[in-house]
Amino acid sequence: MTQKKILLLLGPNLNMVGVREQGVYGTETAESIQQEVQALAQKLGFSLDVFQSNHEGELIDRIHAMRGVYDGCILNAGALTHYSYALRDAISCVHGIPFIETHMSNIYAREEFRHTSVLAPVCAGQISGFGKTSYFLALYALQSLL
Repeated sequence: MTQKKILLLLGPNLNMVGVREQGVYGTETAESIQQEVQALAQKLGFSLDVFQSNHEGELIDRIHAMRGVYDGCILNAGALTHYSYALRDAISCVHGIPFIETHMSNIYAREEFRHTSVLAPVCAGQISGFGKTSYFLALYALQSLL
């Protein structure tokens, strides 16, 4: 059995976790969280790559390049979740790759504009509100799907 490849795709400002809005995102750095996600992925038998960008087009290009390379994606698109139809269309372009929309904060307990996800309808599921554990839960969700 070949090892499944997962992409952890992180959108705008997620490189600043641990620095920004610590009351919402905590004080652990983005790098330390990514290392923990990487460790759990390995335990579950996945190969995990991480890509973060503050630029919508780079995220779209990375999604397009997933075909034939990755088996699944954990996506925290940050604020793009709420308005990026271009990102939604990119996800729709890569049929057969499950995306788990993931958020550290509970987007439904925050500002009203965050209550709507334009990405959710093209993702296999959504996990939000559990801090870094949201990423761990997304790995388990992908394990059950792949």
